[in-house]
Amino acid sequence: MPFIPHTEQDVKEMLKNIGIQSIENLFDEIPASLTQVSLKAIPSGVSEMALRQEMAERAANDGGMLCFIGAGAYEHHIPAAVWEIATRGEFMTAYTPYQAEASQGSLQLIYEYQTMISSLMALDVSNASLYDGATALAEAILMAVRLSKNGKSSLLIPRSVHPYYREAVKSIVGQQNIKLIEIPYQETTGKIDVDMLSAMMNDDIAALVIPQPNFFGVLEDVDQLTDWAREQKILSIALVNPIATALLKAPGEWGKEGVDIACGEGQPLGIPLASGGPYYGLMCCRQSHVRQMPGRIVGRTVDKEGKQGFVLTLQAREQHIRRAKATSNICTNQGLMVTASTIYMSLMGPNGLRRVATLCHQRTRELVDALTTIPGVEVVFEPPYFHEVLLRVNQPVKAVLSALASEGIQGGFALNEAYPELADCLLLCVTETKRTEDIKRFAHALRQVLAGSFLSGSKAACQA
Repeated sequence: MPFIPHTEQDVKEMLKNIGIQSIENLFDEIPASLTQVSLKAIPSGVSEMALRQEMAERAANDGGMLCFIGAGAYEHHIPAAVWEIATRGEFMTAYTPYQAEASQGSLQLIYEYQTMISSLMALDVSNASLYDGATALAEAILMAVRLSKNGKSSLLIPRSVHPYYREAVKSIVGQQNIKLIEIPYQETTGKIDVDMLSAMMNDDIAALVIPQPNFFGVLEDVDQLTDWAREQKILSIALVNPIATALLKAPGEWGKEGVDIACGEGQPLGIPLASGGPYYGLMCCRQSHVRQMPGRIVGRTVDKEGKQGFVLTLQAREQHIRRAKATSNICTNQGLMVTASTIYMSLMGPNGLRRVATLCHQRTRELVDALTTIPGVEVVFEPPYFHEVLLRVNQPVKAVLSALASEGIQGGFALNEAYPELADCLLLCVTETKRTEDIKRFAHALRQVLAGSFLSGSKAACQA
């Protein structure tokens, strides 16, 4: 519910001053027939998600589209309680604790968030979040360079990392003379080629970035990659989807000893799609690396009277007064988004997150089975994959997407700009929000589009 600052006495005095008995009197011009609408058409006993899907269908005239786009921003079901609580004034106006010890509620929430993320990633410590997933990866790379010995300043980063992330990382670390060496993906599997890694290894490499899943939705051989990095005496940086981590092996358990740093985008954890943000970046690491972690860390302690208290355990003052020595100058922690994610994870619990991830995988397989029966559609990279899948179509991708859009379907992400060699491919995403009838609707529309039912007009529109 929204935060209302007025007490009951305040309300009574205001009503008295304007000469009415109750707030309802302010709306007496509205006909009673409109204020007592029956909800008989709504079935009883349905889940919140089913009810919201029903209402979404009824609101289709408002321009909503069936979305199969992922590519770093994912449509998940968010329980209503998440943002009803997160937008209460107690949270919404107090999420940046500059006067830290005076904001015990905010600090406790951040502490709970850190605990949950550390558990999800199976690593020792989490910070209080970062700006977004792309800058979190940049921060992890800067952190790895600081941790490396002998002034190493090169990183191995797969070309299968999100192209927008790679651009953001180049913009940030390129100004600090850090060299990014891009690793090509295997044409048949979409995975990192370990043999190629060995050929590109040199004495200046500080770390290896390991995406899981990668941008194509493909699952990497993370155990082998993590152990390879350890054998080369370089650090490993996991770039993960937190929902996938609820089902797959956590980064701290990859290989024989786990990764050194894990980062990613927190948006899947209770943050709605909102035209590009705001989102937040998550970051965890080993205890031995914590002094080089950017941002804040909240700890729990007791005061001299034995009462529990929460404090900023680690926050480098250099971020404020000696910027040249700072671990980060872009460590905005997006506290309101973290508040929502903490509430979301609390409501879902480990089993709920695992069920969401499992449903995403099941729905993705269902979509692949439905679409690959259509002539002219084929899977580019075979399983294992999660959440997203790359499909090749036998018609111009831009025209196909335009035609699907005319049918109210956002039919995937075109790869022609970021990956010219995959210009005839669509990156499709399926989450737990998609039902069998949604998948059937998409398959039916795509079959008609590829058969030429809509493409003639769409091609003309694209050419125009």
